[in-house]
Amino acid sequence: MEITVLTAMYIFAVSYAMLSLVRGLLRRRSQCCYMLGYECYKAPEDTKLSTGECARIILRNKNLDLEDYRFLLKTMARSGIGEDTYGPRLVLEGHEETPTLSEAHLELDEVFQQTVSKVLASTGVAPSEIDILIVNVSLFSPAPSLTSRIVNHFKLRDNVKTFNLAGMGCSASLVGIHLVQELFKTKDNALALVVSTESMGSHWYCGKEKSMIISNCLFRMGGCAVLLTNDRKRAKDGAIMKLSHSVRIHHGWHDESYGCCIQEEDGEGHQGFRLTKYLVKAAGQALESNLRILLPQVLPVRELVRYKLANALANNPLAKRKNRKVRGGPSLNLNLRSGIDHFCVHPGGKAVIDTVGKGLNLNDYDLEPSRMALHRFGNTSAGGNWYVLAYMEAKKRLKRGDKVLMISLGAGFKSNTCVWEVMRDLERPNVWEDSLENYPRVSADTSFMDKFGWLYDEFLNFVQFDEVQRMVR
Repeated sequence: MEITVLTAMYIFAVSYAMLSLVRGLLRRRSQCCYMLGYECYKAPEDTKLSTGECARIILRNKNLDLEDYRFLLKTMARSGIGEDTYGPRLVLEGHEETPTLSEAHLELDEVFQQTVSKVLASTGVAPSEIDILIVNVSLFSPAPSLTSRIVNHFKLRDNVKTFNLAGMGCSASLVGIHLVQELFKTKDNALALVVSTESMGSHWYCGKEKSMIISNCLFRMGGCAVLLTNDRKRAKDGAIMKLSHSVRIHHGWHDESYGCCIQEEDGEGHQGFRLTKYLVKAAGQALESNLRILLPQVLPVRELVRYKLANALANNPLAKRKNRKVRGGPSLNLNLRSGIDHFCVHPGGKAVIDTVGKGLNLNDYDLEPSRMALHRFGNTSAGGNWYVLAYMEAKKRLKRGDKVLMISLGAGFKSNTCVWEVMRDLERPNVWEDSLENYPRVSADTSFMDKFGWLYDEFLNFVQFDEVQRMVR
């Protein structure tokens, strides 16, 4: 009798363990994150910022003098941004000093409505099917929230789970992707919508501090909507990418990193976004910390072993003495192409792209999508990575099985990365469709200096500059 009871208990324990294992495996399978589609915002042609329009907007700032204008001209000429980017209407119409709440809402409504409508139409998903909605807008957080505004416009379900992320900076889109990945662990067969943009017009800097006015030269109108699912049946025929890895790093504990990219007021009370000289260094430090976690997960063992051996040899005292005569020392960079095929570097600015490219030993082909996205659309904040991805797709670079590394950097200071696996060859029409034939550009230089180089004439005086300002206004 005792033997029978023990046998039954043993069988029950084994069965329970097997059932738990099966349930765990099934749960793990349901935690996959697939991308069904994405859409980038393309603003109307009447909102383009040509060389002349940029000059007119800058000259409108009564706080600037001749030297300030020369500084801005130099910044724009070296920014890597072209003449076909888009600006917010309220700035183009001269309302940047007194923006209204309705104008700020209108700016974002244009992005939301276009991108969300397109991604739902292209994937065949109805608004009522959305289970999770995440919105990223750093500088504008009204009540009701922006998520509520989208729920109201598209009439989403009353049990949709909404998350409004504010203050997360340019890296916010990948924060939203990571949040979806975690939420998918709690709900099977779900659909999630991530919308990322920024409120540019209502936060235009109208002062004269150089570290704050730079943001007016770099940031432009843009945004994106991304549709994700963990439904394997839906993903089997409709998914374009699968999320393989996601890593987030936050260096907010470091004072200089925290303050290198920060919203505040200048000495005269003008609110803006300050970008300090420490920004590039902070980006490099945060990205290095991020890649220490990410790369062992995505690179082949042989490359990691080679890197470890190279480090061991480099730390050998004899090797150090031997290499003193060699200028620059030995190269110990990891070969990222051994595990990654494409690189979406956040198009935050020419200096950021070049610094990341140099640090990761990327070539011009690798950095071309980021440089061209910066030239065509400018720094579109949280939406930037998706314009880079769209360029790759438009150029028919993305083939089935390819691995794509997205690198985003943002205020805080944060570095977020994710790796996508391409599920099928991609060559769909997108936001680059009307301008692709003009890219890549041999040179990313703009014509600012050609048209306004006369401002560097040493004989130009402040009286003449005042006359120029009056003519432009």
